Amino acid sequence: MAVREHRLSFPLSEADARNLRAGDLVTLDGEIVITAGMPTHERLLRCLEGQEPLPMALQEASVMHLGSFSRDMGERFEVLYLNPTTSTRFNPFMPRLLRGFRWHAVGGKGGLDAASAEALQEVGGVYLSFLGGGCTLLSHAVQDVVEVGWRDMLTHYRLVRLKVQGLGPATVGIDAQGRSLYDEEKAAVQARRAAIVAQMDAARG
Repeated sequence: MAVREHRLSFPLSEADARNLRAGDLVTLDGEIVITAGMPTHERLLRCLEGQEPLPMALQEASVMHLGSFSRDMGERFEVLYLNPTTSTRFNPFMPRLLRGFRWHAVGGKGGLDAASAEALQEVGGVYLSFLGGGCTLLSHAVQDVVEVGWRDMLTHYRLVRLKVQGLGPATVGIDAQGRSLYDEEKAAVQARRAAIVAQMDAARG
């Protein structure tokens, strides 16, 4: 089957998310929110619980696990480059955040677990896998810093709303139908394991 390619406006709508399939390639135009912080996710949960206000509108946003080299330049916040961070670190937080904020697109590298995939299916969302180490390619897509939340945090932990043009392409690693390329690859590896171990034993013998 040929790979389908899409160029879509972000934040991603539920309708567009549900039209995507695992393995599709997506190029992003529009606005995304980035963060690389574990403390940021903990703080977002506190916002959902009403313990503190949100620093920006996040309902139905597109939130990406993209680290950045950023700096404060007086009143201006400058993002010099982007690089994906590992999303699996955030598995304990993502199902509640996905359902609470109804995010239709999240992304990073490494995928998310089955509980997060189930939440994505419920809200109509996808997980986008970005090229690890692809900071040069990704950074060229940054057009402007629209908004910065939680300036009291370290720069790469802050919530930063970016305007991007031509970000990606990213691969749909988990789609809104619940299919996960990560789970499929893991199952394939486990299925081959016995044969590999037998070959190794034979080679040693």
